[in-house]
Amino acid sequence: MNDHVQDGDRTTDAATDQAADDDAAAAAEATEVFVAHRNLLFTVAYEMLGSASDAEDVLQETWLRWVKVDLGQVEDRRAYLVRVTTRQSLNRLRAMSRRKESYVGEWLPEPLLTAPDVAQDVELAESVSMAMMLVLETLSPTERAVFVLREAFDVGYDEIAAAVDKTPAAVRQIAHRARRHVDARRPRQTVSASQTRAVMESFRRALDSGDLQGLLDVLAPDVVLVGDGGGIKQAALRPVTGADKVGRFIIGGVGKRADRFAITPTVVNGSPALLAHLDGELDGVMAFHVEDGRIAGIYFVRNPEKLGAVAAETPITLR
Repeated sequence: MNDHVQDGDRTTDAATDQAADDDAAAAAEATEVFVAHRNLLFTVAYEMLGSASDAEDVLQETWLRWVKVDLGQVEDRRAYLVRVTTRQSLNRLRAMSRRKESYVGEWLPEPLLTAPDVAQDVELAESVSMAMMLVLETLSPTERAVFVLREAFDVGYDEIAAAVDKTPAAVRQIAHRARRHVDARRPRQTVSASQTRAVMESFRRALDSGDLQGLLDVLAPDVVLVGDGGGIKQAALRPVTGADKVGRFIIGGVGKRADRFAITPTVVNGSPALLAHLDGELDGVMAFHVEDGRIAGIYFVRNPEKLGAVAAETPITLR
């Protein structure tokens, strides 16, 4: 009888060991697939949310759902992960809309430190540029999801429909409406990174020397400066418009503390940008929109809660 009991125990132990091996293999496969698509998923979430910290939270939520999935039942793993990421982003985007209603001053996207070679990928650089991210802010959550998936990531209408819980026909209508809305507001021309860098360098030299006229020379007549201090750091509560007002606003703000400021070039959201350090501490990020050889838009993020993603490069991709 004892022999039968021992045989039964060995069979049970073997089955338990096999089940544990199977679980470990499934977990390893799930991890491998997720890591392979992580940069894509982050970019989807970031373009939908305009926040790197929220995008990271979405990826964590996506991962927690992904590890519970039977991979054998998933035909297209990339599409499945994009779908889950989109749904989680939509949920968070709706919650963020309520947060923005009580935000102090202007709300700007969270700057993202990107590798210099991102600027060479015109399609990717444009899709994450500050100017485009601000245009996306004018869309409804569903419109933004549909536009981002269709225009930036070339996702099919059927896949988008599954992600946003709409019919393919409805998604086509939403995509058309969103595209028309964005086209009416997006930057009029695409400027190369080298052109932006040249104009930005002229801006930096004028700023360093306190040269108001030099600053006015690189500002478009109808330039707009948008600041974001979030009620934590001082910033213009409303956009400042016009070269003279913007020039005097910048010189006035920096001039009083010129000896304490250090301005250094970097690459943010796929375009040349400037980091501002005050007394050795990161004080803000300036991103630019250039048209016809002059600066048409300045986006100055000073809210310290939005500067975490400029500490290290974040890899992004559309594919």
